[in-house]
Amino acid sequence: MATTTAYTPRPIPRDTLEELRRTDDAGRPCAPYTAEEGGSPLRCCLRPARQGERLALVSYAPLRRWAAATGAAPGAYDEQGPVFIHAEPCEGPDPADTGQDYPFARAGALRAFRRYDARGHIVGGRLVEIPERPAEGFDAALTEAFADPQVALVHVRAVEYGCFHFEVRRPV
Repeated sequence: MATTTAYTPRPIPRDTLEELRRTDDAGRPCAPYTAEEGGSPLRCCLRPARQGERLALVSYAPLRRWAAATGAAPGAYDEQGPVFIHAEPCEGPDPADTGQDYPFARAGALRAFRRYDARGHIVGGRLVEIPERPAEGFDAALTEAFADPQVALVHVRAVEYGCFHFEVRRPV
């Protein structure tokens, strides 16, 4: 049974995906491959990959792209890292799942909730061990983050690999 989430996880935007499928944020050409196993966390549609799907592992700089759109200047906080995406355009997150659960939320896994201000500078963070009821843990960490009026957005990252999972922006 799905639970309703208080915040909206954002996939990588479609126009950004188009760019990453040509050249990633480290300047490398996209190198598609066929997934031998499923499970890789897809940042284009916020679900695990299925066996046999065409994927690409690309370098992505989420804060850099947000900063370019907002005029922020993250300086040294701009970083890039590996993310899995579909090698060809996909439909994005299933609209029926919007607001239902958080992606890649496996009980017991560790997630870093990195908080950024309007300049793109880190203004705090929190390490969360995902509880048995993941939505409650995510909602609590995000509510705490956005209680600080400086926080403009939060990046949720896997601790095991440091990978960017998704972004949540301050609710309007």
